[in-house]
Amino acid sequence: MQRIRSRPQFQAVMAGDLVAKTPHFALHRLALPSPGEGRALFPVVDTWLGVMLPKRWARRAVTRNTIRRQIYEVSRVAGSTLPQVALVVRLRSEFSRKQFVSATSDALKAAVRAELTQLMGRIAVKTVPAEAAPC
Repeated sequence: MQRIRSRPQFQAVMAGDLVAKTPHFALHRLALPSPGEGRALFPVVDTWLGVMLPKRWARRAVTRNTIRRQIYEVSRVAGSTLPQVALVVRLRSEFSRKQFVSATSDALKAAVRAELTQLMGRIAVKTVPAEAAPC
């Protein structure tokens, strides 16, 4: 899995399709160009992942870093089931500071992980087991 780091890469993916939403996250997707086309932005055929965590929705850096780590870990675990496209996970609303008082609480990590698992599950590539495949 590759990480999206440059502004043009983020802009290209954000201009793509919004494929899934949860109460706190949105997932944007951009199909990678075919091998014959130019590959200026995404030179490697792989799953590309970017994270956008605006200060508007997560004011404390420790909260943003905790959420970022959870996103990368959930995507690493789901890596083999993700399609080879460019993805951006965007935080779209605030986690309640009244409910999650500590920026690195286990409750916050569990809530983030549950939403991200749901989000990644919506775009996962469905694999058919060899025994169940029609002949």
